[in-house]
Amino acid sequence: MTTTHRRARRAARYDALVPALVLTVIGDDRVGLVEALADTVSTHGGNWEHSQMAELAGKFAGIVVVTVPADRATALTGALRDLDGLLEVSAHPGTDTAADQRSWPQLTLDLVGNDHPGIVHEVSAVLSRHGLSIEMITTDARDAPMAGGMIFEAHVVARIPPSSAPAAVCADLEKLATELMVDISADEK
Repeated sequence: MTTTHRRARRAARYDALVPALVLTVIGDDRVGLVEALADTVSTHGGNWEHSQMAELAGKFAGIVVVTVPADRATALTGALRDLDGLLEVSAHPGTDTAADQRSWPQLTLDLVGNDHPGIVHEVSAVLSRHGLSIEMITTDARDAPMAGGMIFEAHVVARIPPSSAPAAVCADLEKLATELMVDISADEK
C-alpha cells in the first residue's frame, strides 16, 4: 500500500460521520500511561482528537475525545476496560448538542486572589445564573511566600447565550470580585 493510499484511507475514516467517544481516564501517575492509552486507541482504528490531561495529587487524570469507526467502537471500549490496573477508563458517546453554543460569543475570565473555600462555587453560580455555558476551566493554588498564604488562580472560557447581556454578566462578576476580594478580568470575543 502506498503512502498516498494510506493517507486517503485515513482521511476517509475520520470525516464528520465518524462517531466520537469521550474518555475519562485516571490512574496512579507513572511513565507510559498516555502511550498505553494512545496505543489502544490507535490499534482499534481510533483517532485521538482533543485532550486535557494532568498530574494532580499523585494521580494522572484526563479527558480525551477520540473518533472511531462505528463498527470498531465496541472493540475499542472493551480494550479500554483491559487497561484497568494501569488506568481506569470510562467511555461515553459524544453528542453534537454543544455545536449550537459554538456560535455564541465567548467570555474569558482570569481570576487571581487569596485562596479560600467557595471561589469556584461563587464564580460558577454567577455564570450559571446568566445562562453561560463553561467550555473550559483551569484552576491552581500556589504558595504566596511574601503574603504568607496561598494564591488561587482560575482561567475560565464560557459561551454567552443570545438571551444574556454581557454587560450584566460583567457587572455581576465585578461585584463578586469585590465580595471575594479577588481580581477578575473579563474579555468578551
